[in-house]
Amino acid sequence: MNISDNDSLLEQLAAEYVLGTLKGGARRRLETAMQDNPLLRRAVAEWQDRLHPLAELAPGAQPSPQVWRHLEQQLNLQHLAAVQRKRAFWLSLHNDLSFWRGLGMASTALATILVTVLLTRQLEPITPITSYVATLADDKAQPAMIIIGDAKRRQLTVKVLTAQAIAADKSLELWAVPKDGAPRSLGLVAANGTVTLPLPDNATPHTIALLAITLEPKGGSPNPNRPSGPIVFKGAWVQL
Repeated sequence: MNISDNDSLLEQLAAEYVLGTLKGGARRRLETAMQDNPLLRRAVAEWQDRLHPLAELAPGAQPSPQVWRHLEQQLNLQHLAAVQRKRAFWLSLHNDLSFWRGLGMASTALATILVTVLLTRQLEPITPITSYVATLADDKAQPAMIIIGDAKRRQLTVKVLTAQAIAADKSLELWAVPKDGAPRSLGLVAANGTVTLPLPDNATPHTIALLAITLEPKGGSPNPNRPSGPIVFKGAWVQL
């Protein structure tokens, strides 16, 4: 089947490839196909742009004590440890195949659990809570901010990737630039750290082409209907 003729399949394979859930031969075949398929390469790049910024906001995850106890019971690790104590250390390492098999099984099981936990944590904000994302960059294409739109909570989370040095009498203001009509202010953002702003109902990628940050007088643009200062960062506003 030519996946270039099947948009749905192409998007699904690209998403699974970026998430890391496409394994083994299927992953190798997709990597080979990307060499001669510009549509597939573009789909993979778009999913990377969508998903990679979320890692900046994803919290760390650690398996609970119950997971470790379950692993020990399933792999019979306590029994293996008792056997090892009865033998000389170097002899057991060289000759006891059950030790190495048990260790390999434990490592594989633990890796599977950790990957599952991390993927779950990363996917939780994507569906259905987090709906939109934008990476804002300067005129040299250097990323400066990541903006996440939470459709359920109706809020925007603005995370500054690189601290900005601005004068005391200036402010950074976030604007929604629609496909038609004048831009509208979404609020002031900090020069460093993370801030949360309200997400208007009509500020979706269906109506908004991109988001932009302008340098304004202290407190924001004097004209609420348009920016008065230059655009310092901008980026496409996309739906996940």
